Amino acid sequence: MTAIAPPVAAARPARARPDRRRQGWVRRAPLLPALVFTIIVTQLPFLLTLWYSLQSWSLVRPGSEHFVGFSNYADVFKDSQFRTTAVNTVIMTVGTVLIAMVIGVGLALVLDRKFLGRGVVRTLLITPFLVMPVAGALLWKTTMFDPTFGIVNFLLRPFGIGHFNWVGSFPLGSVMIEMIWQWTPFMMLLVLAGLQSQPKDILEAASTDGARPLQIFRELTLPHLRRYIELGIVLGAVYVVNEFDAVYMMTQGGPGISSANLPFYIYQRAFLGFQVGQAAAMGVVVVVATIIIATFALRLIFTSFSGTEQAA
Repeated sequence: MTAIAPPVAAARPARARPDRRRQGWVRRAPLLPALVFTIIVTQLPFLLTLWYSLQSWSLVRPGSEHFVGFSNYADVFKDSQFRTTAVNTVIMTVGTVLIAMVIGVGLALVLDRKFLGRGVVRTLLITPFLVMPVAGALLWKTTMFDPTFGIVNFLLRPFGIGHFNWVGSFPLGSVMIEMIWQWTPFMMLLVLAGLQSQPKDILEAASTDGARPLQIFRELTLPHLRRYIELGIVLGAVYVVNEFDAVYMMTQGGPGISSANLPFYIYQRAFLGFQVGQAAAMGVVVVVATIIIATFALRLIFTSFSGTEQAA
């Protein structure tokens, strides 16, 4: 008479599931403090901003806070100055990111070649990105663009331009030049990483087959750099659209609001106009628009990365 074996095999999957869950929580446990900190620092203030955006609250009138619903959002879209600063923000972001990327690609192509002193040149080109934004803005305002002692006017003096007020005459362009100077090293580093990850044997084979350098760059190098360029554009746009230091330190948004962007205009409404509800509504509109644009751009980047991996 044979003994019937206990159903050990059937019991193992039931025990394995709790073990897997426990292991999953063990792996996630070190990340929980960072997650809690992120929620406290970002999400709770955003929820408070949403509440403020539904209130009419002037800091110069104590006790004036009362619920007004979505009227602040209606006022935002009716505000002509908000539309002007939105256009300034688009011009500043698109112009800065694209010009910085073009210059960064050119510098990366130069640094990808071996020459004497390449390490020193690379360090010097990275330096602007390491300078504090406030210090960089003050440097360009007082040292580069000063009408009397500025280096730009000193270099242009032989051409008859000796005391031109760049910041006063071209405020938006002056701010963009400072931001391009600061963000070009970031773009250069991303593109340089892409160039150094490109297989050299493919380039050597194309050169051996008689392809010209311009053809190699257009047909091989540029498609390989596409995902790096897209990533640099998205990351640069996310940071540049929130730029405040350069506008505040160089032009104070003036003359008028000709060089003001959305972060600076929201600051003006909140801390100079003392309209907390309207400033909060503007902030919510800017955050939502940025999230929508960034999500669309990130999807394009992820599609590019996944397509490249499948092709490989």
